[in-house]
Amino acid sequence: MIASLHGKLEALGSDCAIINVGGVGFQVYMSTSALSSLGSIGEEIKLHTHFHLREDNATLYGFTSADELGLFQTLIGVSGLGPKLALAMLSAMSVERLTMAIATGSADMLTMVPGIGKKMANRLILELKEKIGAGWITTPAAELAQENAEVLVSLTSLGYSMAEATRAVATLPASSELSLEERVKLALQYFGGK
Repeated sequence: MIASLHGKLEALGSDCAIINVGGVGFQVYMSTSALSSLGSIGEEIKLHTHFHLREDNATLYGFTSADELGLFQTLIGVSGLGPKLALAMLSAMSVERLTMAIATGSADMLTMVPGIGKKMANRLILELKEKIGAGWITTPAAELAQENAEVLVSLTSLGYSMAEATRAVATLPASSELSLEERVKLALQYFGGK
């Protein structure tokens, strides 16, 4: 219905922005990362949007990239996961990190998001693992063994991007005899050798 907005940023809130398009102010709910990238009041912006209509509510959600919008729409297709929780997930993790967590079956990474418990994390993985692995990530999930998902979590929590962490994990030996600590040390050596 409303696929995108192009207008002036009129106001910023903690979870939404007001975008003035031709004299009409649209209240658009967004992730915290998207809100922080909008710029200053009065600037021209363009957003991809999702219009969510329920019998008692009509809400507009905004995204700075088509990937973020696509992941949001995929997430709200999961039974029991509404748009507010999907937005909270996008606020807590980047698209790249979130898709990697799902594709590698890392329930521990998903439960770091406020509002996502073990049960919901497992449901997300069950319903989306193949869909996410097939279309969202550039490194096939099969290349990242399950035991290395914990290494990804460790590296991204240390501040490395998901792409950097994935490259470091790809250099790890296929031995499952190494402890988590040893695998993280080996992955960190990848960054030291650059």
